[in-house]
Amino acid sequence: MFNRKGIVAVGACILVSGLSIFGGRQASEVFAKTNGGAETGSGSNIAEKRSSETSIADSRAKALSTDTSIAATKSSTETSIANSRAIQTSRAGRLLAALPDDGGNTLLFQGNRIADIAEQAAPAVVNIEIEKPGIGGMQAMMPFTQGGMRFFFNNKEIDPERFNAGIKPSRQTGSGFVVRSDGYILTNAHVVKGAKRIEVTMNDGRNVLATMVGIDTFSDLAVLKIDAKDLPTLKMGSSATLRPGEFAIAIGSPLGYDHTVTLGIVSAVGRSVYDINENINFIQTDAAINTGNSGGPLLNLKGEVIGVNTAVVKGLVAQNIGFSIPVDIAKSVCDDLIAHKKITRPWLGVSMKELSESMTKSLGLADGTRGVFVVDVFPDSPAERAGFKRQDIIQKIDGKDITSRKDVRDYVRSRKIEDTLNFFVLRGKTNEALQVQLGEYPEQPEITPGEE
Repeated sequence: MFNRKGIVAVGACILVSGLSIFGGRQASEVFAKTNGGAETGSGSNIAEKRSSETSIADSRAKALSTDTSIAATKSSTETSIANSRAIQTSRAGRLLAALPDDGGNTLLFQGNRIADIAEQAAPAVVNIEIEKPGIGGMQAMMPFTQGGMRFFFNNKEIDPERFNAGIKPSRQTGSGFVVRSDGYILTNAHVVKGAKRIEVTMNDGRNVLATMVGIDTFSDLAVLKIDAKDLPTLKMGSSATLRPGEFAIAIGSPLGYDHTVTLGIVSAVGRSVYDINENINFIQTDAAINTGNSGGPLLNLKGEVIGVNTAVVKGLVAQNIGFSIPVDIAKSVCDDLIAHKKITRPWLGVSMKELSESMTKSLGLADGTRGVFVVDVFPDSPAERAGFKRQDIIQKIDGKDITSRKDVRDYVRSRKIEDTLNFFVLRGKTNEALQVQLGEYPEQPEITPGEE
C-alpha cells in the first residue's frame, strides 16, 4: 500500500522520466534532419530511435500501472475507513477504538492487571469475625427455666443456669469493605445480624471492635463503624450497564482465608433467587465465592465495586454459581443507613407462586392460562383493602401482562408509596378489576418466599 509520500514520489519519477524521454525524441529528430531527413541514416541512429520509442511505450505502460495501483489503494483505503466507522458505531467497537493503535496486539488487560487491582483494593477490604450467643444445652432443649421448675437427668437434678454457663458462644466470619475513610464499613446483614460482638481485622493486621450503625434485612445489607481515620476506601462503580461476559474480581475471606482473590466473569444480571433473597435482582458470577466471602466486594477491571458478594449455590449439582447485590442498590441503602434515614418501600401485601400446568388443571382452568397465583393475602395490607382473595390469579397490572412473581415484584418496586395500580385478576371463571393504592413495606414483616 502507498502512503501519501509514496504517491508523491511515484508522480515525481513519472514526471522526470517523461522529460527525459521527450528530450531523447528531440535529439533524434535533430540528428535525422542534419542527415537529410533520411530515416536510413547510420545503423546506430536507427537503433537509437527504435530504442527511444520502445522506452516511451514502456514508460506509458508503467504510468498506467501506477495509476491503477493508486486507484486500487484509494478504493481500499475508503473501504477500510467505512468499515472502521461501522465498527465504531457499536459499543464494543468504541471500546476497541480506545485501545492504542499498535496493530491490535493490545489485550483488554495485561498479565499483572488483576494483581495490581487486588493490591490496590486489599487495604480497604476487611475480615469480620462475629460472636453470637450460644444456644444449646437446657436452653435449647427446654427454654422454660423460670418459675421454680426443677430438671432431672438420669435420676439426678440438673441446675439449668450452671449447665448453660458451659455453652460457648458461636463464632463465624465474613467480609466487608471500607466505604468512608472515617471508619464506615459495608457488609451483609446476615453476617452481623444477632451478633453480640463484632471484630474487624484490617489488611495490616490490626484488630478493631466495630459497632452496628444500621441494618436492612430486606436488602441483606448492614453498615458497621470502627474508630479510625484516614482509611483507604474502595470506589463505587455502577451496575446499571453490566453485561454478561464482563470480567469480575471477588475479594474476601472464604473459610477464614482472608484477602483471597478470585477471577471470573459476570454470568448473568437481574437474576432472581427465591431461596436466597427474592427482594433483589442479583448479579450472577462464576468468580469463586465461598462461606466467608459474604459482604466482600465484587470489582470490575477498573477496581470499582460493582456488587456485594452475598451467596453461593452449594452442593454437587452446581459449581461456581455465586450471587452479588448490585452496587447501585448497595450505594443507596448504605447512604441511608449512615444517615440514619428510614428506608421506605412500596408494598402490596400478597404471597404468590407461579401458575404451573398442574395447578391450571387442578383449578379447572383452560389450557394456556397465564398469570401468578395468590397464595395468601396479608391482614390489613393494601391488597386486602382492595379486595384481593386467596386463589386469585394476577394476569395484568396497568395493562401489562404478568407471567411470574418477578413481574409483579419489579412493577410494584418501580412505583412509589400511595401510587395507584390497576390489577386484572382471574377469580374462578370470572374476571375482576381491582384498584390498589400501594402502602409502605412493614419494618419487620413476616416474610415468606413469594411475598410482595
